[in-house]
Amino acid sequence: MYDLNEIIKKTSETVVKAGSTFREDKINAYKRAIASESNLQAKWVMENILENAVVAEQRKSPLCDDTGIPHVFLEIGEKRIITGEMFEAIYEGIRDGLRKLPGRPMAVMGNDEERISQSEGLSSDPGDLEAAPLLVKYVKEDILRLHIIMQGGGPAIRGKTFRVFHKHKVSNVLDEIVEWSIESTEKLGCTPCTLAIGIGRSHFEAASMMLEAQVYGNYAIQNDMEKEITNRVNQRKIGALGLKGDTTVLATFMKVGPQRASGVRIVSMRPCCCFEPRIASVDL
Repeated sequence: MYDLNEIIKKTSETVVKAGSTFREDKINAYKRAIASESNLQAKWVMENILENAVVAEQRKSPLCDDTGIPHVFLEIGEKRIITGEMFEAIYEGIRDGLRKLPGRPMAVMGNDEERISQSEGLSSDPGDLEAAPLLVKYVKEDILRLHIIMQGGGPAIRGKTFRVFHKHKVSNVLDEIVEWSIESTEKLGCTPCTLAIGIGRSHFEAASMMLEAQVYGNYAIQNDMEKEITNRVNQRKIGALGLKGDTTVLATFMKVGPQRASGVRIVSMRPCCCFEPRIASVDL
């Protein structure tokens, strides 16, 4: 049996870690980008982003004022079980973690119409911010692993989920992704970014693949398609904070799901900002 109090504690700690810590592969990616950057202003920006990350981890304080919406990705091994009580413990841990981080108060109050118009204002309690719908994946390992991803507003504004006519060529899909990515990174502001891309059969599946790409992505490992997207966007010289530097994209994380016999592919692209993906994981 699982200890529900331990699940609450571990989840809370994971929320704080996700909101305040760069993973080691991301730190190294920034170091490589700084070392190769020819634009002194862009280099200075990235040095400060990295310094900010060091201080945030030491103090367990937010990497960014936009502390983000918690997105929960749960891996369940073939011999593991999860109950409704365990789900509630995870949600309670998220509430506790948001209060400890602390998360920026972003929970909009009121009924459906009032929440859309934001006419009733915001709750002052960071813990009132509900997590996004939980995603569950079966894995052939003996694990019950929780991933928390904190998703900010800027990338959500600049992201895109839409159909692409592939015409039986991978290059047509990649061309469209590059075009979207250039347009979004020019307007994002918080660059260098990490491109998270999902390709699926429906909007829901593509968006789920985009989130999964962030869970499994590694800055030190890029396949040929990911490298091509990263390099082509970087050739536009948008740079850190749009200062025309060499590095607009640190890396591309792409997850390709099952596909249907169709003339289109549904693509979801998120230009994760200079602090994203803000992610941490824990075994329950």
